[in-house]
Amino acid sequence: MSYLDHFHLAHEPFSNAPDARFYFDSAQYQRTLRKLRFAVDSNKGLGIVVGPIGNGKTTLARRLLDQFPPNLYQSSLLIMVHSGVTPEWILTRIASQMGVDQPQGDRLAVLRQLYDRLLEIDAEGRRAVILIDEAQMLETRALMEEFRGLLNLEIPGKKLLNIIFFGLPELEENLRLDPPLAQRVAVRCSLSSLTAGDTAAYIDHRLRVAGAAGKRLFAADAIQAVHHFSGGVPRLINTLCDNCLFESFSVGLDHVNESIALSVAESLGLNEHPGEQYLPEDLDDGLEHIESMLDRLEFKS
Repeated sequence: MSYLDHFHLAHEPFSNAPDARFYFDSAQYQRTLRKLRFAVDSNKGLGIVVGPIGNGKTTLARRLLDQFPPNLYQSSLLIMVHSGVTPEWILTRIASQMGVDQPQGDRLAVLRQLYDRLLEIDAEGRRAVILIDEAQMLETRALMEEFRGLLNLEIPGKKLLNIIFFGLPELEENLRLDPPLAQRVAVRCSLSSLTAGDTAAYIDHRLRVAGAAGKRLFAADAIQAVHHFSGGVPRLINTLCDNCLFESFSVGLDHVNESIALSVAESLGLNEHPGEQYLPEDLDDGLEHIESMLDRLEFKS
């Protein structure tokens, strides 16, 4: 028997794998999506979303992409997986994602192909938008200059391509490598961690989606502990809650209590001072501490 069977759940509620079914439509996410849609629909050109590790930037990027129907938008999401990409690679990749058939090897030729394609998209009454996730990996001035050049693809009174960067706070330092590009940021959004109330709502939401409607699987003080040790970071909340359910299942409990939550936090190395009573109201652990915790967890996985 798995803990899913034990708690009568249809799905794993706290997986960190992307799954649109578990999207938590917080007030912060709603505000951010409204601003980004405004930026794209108004052809503002460049928008950025910054936030610490684990705060849902990738989830938000995928959610935004889902809001662009193909009959109205030519949209694509590029994920930077390493910092060694070149301006030529970026240009060719974007051209391909915008529908350029067989981008040529010469940079100027690709730019011409992309410009012609963007004109076609505009003539179709659609908007072109590229979302770039993990954009903090764009670390060179040459890359920033390439994006500035892409934003210069326009016709009188209208930009032909919108770009939205999602990244860690150091993304803003990278943008300053090319001051004219930094000045073109038309919309800026900053994601913060969940409040205590949002954490409780987030846990309840994911449990309901997983099939736990009407069942109280986490005691209130256990949720408080999860919020405290996660700092309100969704990825850490998932990791803690998943382990809490497993541990409760292992000892035959029908719910997660505070003792289980504290034990799991300690076993994951989230409790820096085992045995010390935590203070639920002390929520600001600081970005450096949260990132350190995430690094340790990801290293373990």
